[in-house]
Amino acid sequence: MILPDFSNARVLIVGDLMLDRYWSGNTGRISPEAPVPVVNVDGSEDRPGGAANVAINVATLGATVTLLGLCGNDSNADILRDRLTSFDINCQFFPVEGMDTITKLRVMSRNQQLLRLDFEKSFAHVDKAVLEAAFEEAVDHCDIVILSDYAKGCLSNPQALISTAKQKGKRVVVDPKGNDFARYAGASVITPNLSELLGVVGECDDESVLINKAQKLQEDLLLDHLLLTRSENGMTLFSKHSESFHLPAKAKEVYDVTGAGDTVVSTLSVALACGSSYEDACVLANIAASVVVGKLGTSTVSNTELAVALGEESVHLDGGVMTPEQLEIALRAAHNRGEKVVMTNGCFDILHSGHVSYLEEAAQLGQRLIVAVNTDASVTQLKGPGRPVNNVNRRMAVLAGLSAVDWVVPFSEETPQALIARLLPDVLVKGGDYTVDEIAGAKEVMANGGEVKVLGFEDGVSTTGIIERITAKS
Repeated sequence: MILPDFSNARVLIVGDLMLDRYWSGNTGRISPEAPVPVVNVDGSEDRPGGAANVAINVATLGATVTLLGLCGNDSNADILRDRLTSFDINCQFFPVEGMDTITKLRVMSRNQQLLRLDFEKSFAHVDKAVLEAAFEEAVDHCDIVILSDYAKGCLSNPQALISTAKQKGKRVVVDPKGNDFARYAGASVITPNLSELLGVVGECDDESVLINKAQKLQEDLLLDHLLLTRSENGMTLFSKHSESFHLPAKAKEVYDVTGAGDTVVSTLSVALACGSSYEDACVLANIAASVVVGKLGTSTVSNTELAVALGEESVHLDGGVMTPEQLEIALRAAHNRGEKVVMTNGCFDILHSGHVSYLEEAAQLGQRLIVAVNTDASVTQLKGPGRPVNNVNRRMAVLAGLSAVDWVVPFSEETPQALIARLLPDVLVKGGDYTVDEIAGAKEVMANGGEVKVLGFEDGVSTTGIIERITAKS
């Protein structure tokens, strides 16, 4: 199987928007007021959830994404929109007065969830006319539609959307909820998990009964396909004109199943949008699920991980923004091909000609160039208030677009020493008036047999200077 070029896919997603908020801290005592642990909160993180998480999964694969949904007129909607636009997702949110953006607050300690607080009211009663009008316009510019239903009311009338999409010749992939799948009649494919399916068709004593009931549901609802995800038993595709197609689970180790369903729906849809058959798209979705459940605390899969899992070691693995875990996979594949890997780091707040010439010179030292980028908090710590001008996702996106750069990875520490020690590039490069002893990670790279080089910057060009000139003219 050849991995499709996912960058050609245009995906329209409609569904329930959520903000997943995590408060974390240490707990070492029980409250004197009640027999509950006291958590000293010292960390907070906001992540897109629900249909927004599906959008990030699709964007991570490289597709163009438009996301439609309902939200409150509040700061949580702003946070959600900001997180998503940093992935270049086109957000069309429709605020509803008197409603709050659905938010789930989890209190964590020692990697365990102690409590979850849900802030939500159903959007089922809200007039969907504006949403449906936006959908009718947006569907003309997509290759496939995903309806991501979390039973929060945004998709209280999915038939209106399915009908519009079908009239315009667009396929519709539905991640369903509830016990009334008739709401999704006429969709191209629905993707229930086993417990969701059994909630609709009833208990099944054996495999043959399950297959018969799933096949009958697919036929009764006039679905082209029904993809049943079955956890450790893989997944099975039921189709209108062919026998059921079963794929065994591929995961060797399962650490965290969180978000695996979103990954399946996303990969399936993007592959279909690129012209893959349903069977091939299911193979890719099954592989993507095996990758994501083998990771802890993350629910996205990159092209690189899919390519490696498919054994495409001869292909040029995609460049772009990666997590350290994804980058380790790409590095192993690069070294197996005998390629020399170069690494450098910096803030790269406003990219200028000095940066470009420096990175081009660094890239000439090997076949692959990694650029590690300071997160926003670490830039502020280094450069002071008002910096960075551009957030980390936008800075990384610009760097990833340079022909000299293969991979971009963020780091939040004061220096990238821990990241460099983890990746161990063949050549470590730093620009400026440094000695080798002053360069973070140099000791580890040289101990591993690698080289450390210092390159010069272009004179008279700096981000600080550019900002000062802009400020002087304003």
